[in-house]
Amino acid sequence: MRRFQFPVDVDHAKSVNETMADVRRLRSSAIFTAVILIAATAWFFWLAHPWSYILGAVFVIAAATSLWVMVWAPRKVGTVEDLYAKGDLVPAIIAEKRARGVTLLALVDIAKPDAEAPHYALVTRSIRSLPGHELVEGELVPSISVLADRNKNTISETWQMVSPMPIAWGTKDASVIERATAQISEAEWQLLVANIGLSEKVREAENQQLLVDPHDLPDDLQ
Repeated sequence: MRRFQFPVDVDHAKSVNETMADVRRLRSSAIFTAVILIAATAWFFWLAHPWSYILGAVFVIAAATSLWVMVWAPRKVGTVEDLYAKGDLVPAIIAEKRARGVTLLALVDIAKPDAEAPHYALVTRSIRSLPGHELVEGELVPSISVLADRNKNTISETWQMVSPMPIAWGTKDASVIERATAQISEAEWQLLVANIGLSEKVREAENQQLLVDPHDLPDDLQ
């Protein structure tokens, strides 16, 4: 594991960090859905028919689930400081430019802590903005890996949801980004650059992950 510590600019992160923005959108959506379901539940019970009571009970459960997501989402992810402190420092590059943003290609060990060996994979993430970087193909974007599963019942040795979170979303200090870039080996950067053409294939793969043959990895990752 390779950690990278730096003082997170929380105000900057709140304005540009798309990982945290996704959590806020999920929470807002859950609140909106819960309100609609609660209103529908009240209407079904007001009708006072046997079938409406049944539907009302179903909608109560659905509303409770939405409220649970509203509370669970921010607790599951944690604060932006937690994400940067707990994730591994990983290399990512701009692999594709799009009309509204870019696609990052990253090299991430997607193995869970109890796995017998690393499982390095190419992963992609489409993002809208990247302050602190030039939006050109091949731009080096040091990032932190964000790892999660969609549910608690999975028994896989690898994480289902993997995405790179740029250091630049946590600080405006160019020297911090340069320091993070330098802590990643040149061999790792070269591997990504050599595989930049695989970005579309990775995007279309399951979970946007494509395992890397261990023989193709730099010596220090084998």
